[in-house]
Amino acid sequence: MGDVLAGFHAVWEFDTDSVLIRFERGIRRPKLFQALGERRIPYEALRSVELTEGRRGTVVLRALPRHGADPLMEAADGQLKEDADPYRLVLPAERATLAEYYADELGTVLGPAAKEPADRHLVAAPKPPLHFKAYDGKASFDGSSVAFRWFWTGASSAKWKCGDQSFPVGELAGVEWRSPEIFNGHLRLLERGAREPAPGAADQDPAAVVFGLGYGPVHESLPFAASVLQAVRAAEPAADARERRQVRRAGHARRDPADIAERIRHLGELHDAGLLTDDEFSAKKAELLAEL
Repeated sequence: MGDVLAGFHAVWEFDTDSVLIRFERGIRRPKLFQALGERRIPYEALRSVELTEGRRGTVVLRALPRHGADPLMEAADGQLKEDADPYRLVLPAERATLAEYYADELGTVLGPAAKEPADRHLVAAPKPPLHFKAYDGKASFDGSSVAFRWFWTGASSAKWKCGDQSFPVGELAGVEWRSPEIFNGHLRLLERGAREPAPGAADQDPAAVVFGLGYGPVHESLPFAASVLQAVRAAEPAADARERRQVRRAGHARRDPADIAERIRHLGELHDAGLLTDDEFSAKKAELLAEL
């Protein structure tokens, strides 16, 4: 398309095969956007495009990525607040006609596979080296392995007994990220061939770092998780990749009901505390229930 559409927090630059999203910097901008800087989204990574009425005289143009196409959104797993969604462009209501035009134009370039899960990551994750401070240790990723270095002031005795940890990406099956903006935040590495980790045991698990008290914020821990996840997928054995794609296409992937219930409870607490609006709570709850 070759055009530019500027919103309040970002600018979308349309190319023949992709859209480049440049995030504006500023004290009122989500820190995640500032950390990402810019992202190029191939049209083949998109599932659909929608235009809705926003708050206080705005309209929202939102692109929806295909499942499995973006490691950042795969790691986030529906936990991002609406205002921190990197696929949303908020514009003044008087630009609604222009936004509608671009929504229609984007809709025409979506391929026939748009409704299908992606077979591979189509959007690039932030490049390593990356690191951040969690509550109980420092996490580092150099592109080939993840390292956890424990803090004596925060790490549990179980982690101290195991010592500092290093995990080659070839030995990992995935990443579990829980937002520090939702209670019990953590980043857990899922080791290939290991048993399912016990829910709520991240503070005792040497394959996990926990968030809290200002440590491991979203704008540091989520890009880290996305980068690790992309490296894990790239190193994934062909047989495992085929099995994962078959599960996605068959629609058999289901979340643990207990995990869903726990996350809904957490959302309810955020809603009761006034940190989520009624609409945000209802939308997130519906997303979680749809995973059952």
